[in-house]
Amino acid sequence: MAADPLTPAVSDRICRHMNDDHAPAVLAYARHYGALATASQARMVAIRPEAMELTVDGATVQVPFDHPLSDSDDAHRTLVAMLRAMPQG
Repeated sequence: MAADPLTPAVSDRICRHMNDDHAPAVLAYARHYGALATASQARMVAIRPEAMELTVDGATVQVPFDHPLSDSDDAHRTLVAMLRAMPQG
């Protein structure tokens, strides 16, 4: 199956999945990549080629990617790699 381009509908699908099934990871992105160590709530609201947009404790935060995402498969690989690159503990 071919990967989907990062349309607004695909962004919504990814965000819904991340918020529903991987909420601790979304909070970890905010704390680590958003440099918000004391964040208590985070929701992913958009995925664009250049960054993910999070709402963190009521504020909007942009977390840039290390490369422009090409499609939904690239988004998946990149989100997983970012999570694995964080210090565990």
